[in-house]
Amino acid sequence: MPSARATNAFGDGSVFIEKYVAGPRHIEVQVMADTHGNTCYLFERECSVQRRHQKVVEEAPSAVLTPEMRKRMGEAAVAVAKSVNYVGAGTVEFLLDEGGDFYFMEMNTRLQVEHPVTEMITGLDLVKLQIRVAEGEKLPFKQEDLKINGHAIEVRVYAEDPMNNFLPDIGKLTTYRPPQGPGVRVDDGFEEGMDIPIHYDPMIAKLITHGATRDEAISRMERAIDDYAITGVETTLPFCRYVMGHKAFASGKYDTHFVRDHFKPEVLEGLDAYEAGAAALVAAASIKHAARPLLASIAGGQSSLWKLRRR
Repeated sequence: MPSARATNAFGDGSVFIEKYVAGPRHIEVQVMADTHGNTCYLFERECSVQRRHQKVVEEAPSAVLTPEMRKRMGEAAVAVAKSVNYVGAGTVEFLLDEGGDFYFMEMNTRLQVEHPVTEMITGLDLVKLQIRVAEGEKLPFKQEDLKINGHAIEVRVYAEDPMNNFLPDIGKLTTYRPPQGPGVRVDDGFEEGMDIPIHYDPMIAKLITHGATRDEAISRMERAIDDYAITGVETTLPFCRYVMGHKAFASGKYDTHFVRDHFKPEVLEGLDAYEAGAAALVAAASIKHAARPLLASIAGGQSSLWKLRRR
């Protein structure tokens, strides 16, 4: 019996039963609280596209929350923060089931990796806000002042090989040119020529896009990924590009089992021999904008620079 085993192992026969959610969505709510009793929720982020329970793609707002659900989750997150007199930026994380019920999972008492999507839809600088709160200032807004502006998506550019179970990759960034353009933001910590070591987190950068609609944010993300030039290490960019084009993601009907249910490494196959030549051309190109026409002439119009794999 479970109780007997618990007694033998821990000297306490108490047994806790957790509800099993078959197809959960991972939704988290950004909160910000000051030292004057003001706590607000800055809406939610959908973080359901994961590998090994680690987020890879995030978006704000969630494609499935109704205004009523958003309000309930936001107020629940605020209640969690107030119950412990929380101050600063924090994230309250929930699991959302297929019936629309949500369950508290944990609270991260810090700024999250994916906070840029919240910044993009609210127009707020969360880093600046948490510093001002730490200095004793009041939040410069109330809950009713906050509005959602458009849609934002973030993909994490990991030095990992999605063709090999997302195993970390190491090497030198022989080519590194992030994308630019309207609604495109890149938060990174590497430059061309730097080494990606094995000792630290494999994330190279965060690529964020914002649009007036979800479709526009997805379209901009597809274009931004295509314009992201990285050679020397394998990255998750091909996988993220696949996600953007998948009907489950486009419809918003996906959960934390996206990789299990929809992704097989062979979908990224088809990187033909011409790409070895394309990589050489990119490495030799001395003018930044020369890479695209060169690749297009070789690849028959397919000019996605992240497809240039190491040989």
